[in-house]
Amino acid sequence: MDLPPTFEQLRGMVGEELGVSEWIQVDQTMINQFAECTRDRQWIHVDAERARRQSPFRSTIAHGYLTLSLIGGVSQEMGIFPQNLQAAFNYGLDRVRFISPVKAGARVRLRCKLLSMEDKGPGQYLMKVENTVEIEAETRPALIAETLVMCYERRRRN
Repeated sequence: MDLPPTFEQLRGMVGEELGVSEWIQVDQTMINQFAECTRDRQWIHVDAERARRQSPFRSTIAHGYLTLSLIGGVSQEMGIFPQNLQAAFNYGLDRVRFISPVKAGARVRLRCKLLSMEDKGPGQYLMKVENTVEIEAETRPALIAETLVMCYERRRRN
């Protein structure tokens, strides 16, 4: 397995793809658990029988925010964060577009592209990443989101 890039290498990788994740299945259990956690129990997400009858998608679909929430953990698993990282914190979102619904049982993957790596002070960098969540066998992605992550570099001890 290759090592993640260093902070210095990342600064030179603006505009480049950082990686693509493995496929992740978004099944009804995951959707139901998200519905319970967020209290968003809208029938389009949790009532499979009604969705088959009344939904234009003929299936339950994942919450858009469920799909969006996968980005943080999956990007960590992909190893896109730099070596010598002490901590990384969500800083915000510049743009999010929900493009296509993710039907229950579909598989998705994350594709990340570095948009910028801005110096914010000694050992602090604001990383802006374009995240595209692709749906297997679909031409349009589930979403595209520009995330901002504040990264803190681990300092060497003397």
